Amino acid sequence: MPKVSAKRQITLPVSQCVALGIEPGDEVESFVADRQITIVKKIKGAAKGILKRVQADSSMTDEASLQSALK
Repeated sequence: MPKVSAKRQITLPVSQCVALGIEPGDEVESFVADRQITIVKKIKGAAKGILKRVQADSSMTDEASLQSALK
């Protein structure tokens, strides 16, 4: 069972790394939701084009956009 080190580091079990294709030097991202941590291997180009169909609203200011996103 992995433990959190004094530097807040966690060693992932080899079996989990193999299952996800995580190799030494790979970048991962972690997220917290519902009091659980999810670790995801970052894949270069995975988000390419994800926003291409999003239409900008030029009448909205940056501040209004930020406030809308925070609601």
